[in-house]
Amino acid sequence: MSVVISDDILQAAGMSEAELKLEIAIMLFQKERISIGKASRLAGMNQIQFQQLLARRGICIHYDVAEFQEDLKSLRERGWL
Repeated sequence: MSVVISDDILQAAGMSEAELKLEIAIMLFQKERISIGKASRLAGMNQIQFQQLLARRGICIHYDVAEFQEDLKSLRERGWL
């Protein structure tokens, strides 16, 4: 599924597409709707970069066993483990 946001909305928000995706990723992560792994992918960052961004913004990382298992699965799928 794709979501299309028109250029005039991006312009009105004063944001690029990448900036909007980043803000959406942060919001969904803060609301515990997606894991940190999925949020970092949506933001177009690796997980360490995303965690550093969260730290700079003073956002706590909630991380449970299910998220850890999901992140392990993601790392395996990418061939990093």
